[in-house]
Parts: sequence; structure tokens; C-alpha cells
Amino acid sequence: MTVGVWIIGARGNVASVSMTGARAIARGVADTTGMVTAREPVAALDLPAVDDLVFGGHDIRSQRIEETAEEMAGHGGVVAPDTLDAVREDLREIDERVELGTARRCGEAVEGMSSETTGEDVSVADIVEEIRADYAAFADSQGVDRLVVVNAASTEPPIPTPGDYDTLAAFETAVERDDPNLPASALYAYAALLDGHPYVNFTPSTGSSLGGLRELAERNEVPHMGRDGKTGETLMKSALGPMFAGRNLRVLSWEGHNILGNSDGLVLEDDANKAGKIESKGSLLDDILGYETHNAVRIDYTPSLGDWKTAWDHVHFEGFLGTEMKMQFTWEGADSALAAPLVLDLVRLAALADERGEGGTMSHLASFFKSPEGVDRHELSEQFRLLYDYAERHAEGA
Repeated sequence: MTVGVWIIGARGNVASVSMTGARAIARGVADTTGMVTAREPVAALDLPAVDDLVFGGHDIRSQRIEETAEEMAGHGGVVAPDTLDAVREDLREIDERVELGTARRCGEAVEGMSSETTGEDVSVADIVEEIRADYAAFADSQGVDRLVVVNAASTEPPIPTPGDYDTLAAFETAVERDDPNLPASALYAYAALLDGHPYVNFTPSTGSSLGGLRELAERNEVPHMGRDGKTGETLMKSALGPMFAGRNLRVLSWEGHNILGNSDGLVLEDDANKAGKIESKGSLLDDILGYETHNAVRIDYTPSLGDWKTAWDHVHFEGFLGTEMKMQFTWEGADSALAAPLVLDLVRLAALADERGEGGTMSHLASFFKSPEGVDRHELSEQFRLLYDYAERHAEGA
């Protein structure tokens, strides 16, 4: 099964490392470390091979995918030079399939990445039609069996009144009226769901989370999932939070300070864009603990770090007889190297769900996201169980 992968933000760090990794695996110069779909029980599913993924995408930047990958190789060794050399021609071919995207309502920080974007003087309806045409042209030219759309673009500011789009009728009326509050991520999602393409939102942006788009996904029987890939500090919270809850140790405060240096860090310097990220990173802890606690998250841009990010967490908790204690830990990782294998996992799992006719929210993928749609439980082990149960039910030969 040949699967087309259309990435929004195709020339960004996460997308470039995802595509570099996929082609390196296909050429036998990299392994599948970090990919959940390469490990049992998920590996037992009849998933499309990584070799069979064909890439294209939208972006507003002119920097080539190969150049982004070179930056990853040159700063911190996220991509080994030999690995990059083995797939350079592949990346150049993919770059020819990248179309100009829209930065509509993505915030000044994102809009500033390019002086030329679709949508500044074009109606919302026309933007949607252009996106649909790009999807269709790619699928036709590459002869793919199905197309999966992945949002890996920089974080948008949150929509001020998401409840205004709770029904498909309301969303479509907003499109017709050229609603200025509709952001790019929702338009990309709408275009995908209209034409039956699975949609994955790896960002904190709106994407397919609006009620009207969820209704469309159900009506058209299209799988979709999001939001915000869970790769670092929040992954740790979802694993450690249940430990405190299970041992009845009361968390008095949990402070998290994050620094990162890539383009995502630059975009998150803007308070409007940062608001969505802070919300997705900080909201799960109270749900896990079962009570409200002081839970602060800070994100700062540190240019010298490049693709690397560091999170320092300070947990102040209370034990027996009111004894106050603390735990501190530091998480340091390469942002794109943590995210890229998950992008490939999600593409493979979304393609399988589409092949099986599983429309609507893919709740079994909750473990991949900070703010998983359709799932209220944030304990990491329980989210893994959703995925493992799905895999055991649908494994080949089961």
C-alpha cells in the first residue's frame, strides 16, 4: 500500500527529520529506534511499510528541506552527515512537491517567516479550494492508494471563541462569510476531511478539534486525531503524575521551565502563539491528580540551543504527617529526533484506520498527544493500554 504523506510545515525541523528518517530507513542506513509501530504489539498490525511512504507538503518558507536537514546535522548532530548524504537526492525530489501554503491567522511570528503566502487577499473559500487542489494533484501525480495529512507547522494563537464552530453548518457558514477568525490549521483540516483524507494534528493549533470538523469527520467516515505531540516534559508528567496520585502523595506545586532554540522556540516568543502551547502542556496534571494544584509552565527561546530543548522541573509534594519533600529533574532532548518517529507512527496508524473504514476520532492514539481528542484520561500507562488493546484486537491473524 503506497501512502501519500502531505505535511503542513514540510520545510520545518520536525517534517525534515521525519522525511530524512523515513528515507534513511528505506535505504537501510537507519533503524526504527523511537518508533512505537516498530515494537510489539503494535508491530503486529498490517501497517504500510515506511518504504512505501511518499512525501509532499505545504510551507511558507523558501528554505529547502535539504538545507533544514543540514542545519540538523551541523548543530548537535540530530542527523548524522553520512545519513544525510545517503538521502540528499530523495529530499531534493520531495522538495519539488512542496507547495506554497497559507499563514492565515497564524500570528505575526509565523507570518514573518515569509513575505509570500497564500491567503492575504484571498477568500477563505478560495484558500480551501486551493488546498484541496494541491492534495488532489499530489495524490494523482504520485499514484498513492491513500493520502494522510499531517500538521507539523508552527503553533498558531488559539481561536477566541471555538464554540462558534460547534456544528458543521456553523463552520461552513463561517467559510462562506470569510470569517477572519478561521486559522490555517482548521482550513487544512477541513480540506482534508472534505475529500476523505485522514488528518493528524501534531501541533497545539486548532486543526480538526472544532465540533463542526469532528462532525464532518464522522459524516464522511474519515479518521482524525490530535493535538500536540507528546515528546518531552509533558510525557514525563503523564508518567510521573500517576505515581504521586497512586501513592496518595499530595503535589503542592509543579514548576516547569523550558528552553529551546529552533524555529518553534522563536515562534513561541510571541505571547499569542505561546498561549496555545502553555494550555496543552499544563492542563493534564490536575486531571491526573484529581485536584487543582499550582502548575506553572514557562517556555523561553534560547537561540544557541538549535533543535535541542531542556526542561527543568521542580515538584514540591507532601507526604505522611505533613512532611514536605521535593523532586527535581532535567529533561534534555533533541526536539525533532523525539517528534519525527511519532509522526511516522501516526501516519502508518492513520493509514491503517482509513483502510479499515474507521472514521472519526482515533482515540487509541491518545498516548501520542498532550491534549488527545476524545480521551479524558491522561495517565500514560492507560493511554498505552488503549493502543495495545487496539493492536491486539486488530493484529494480523487475530
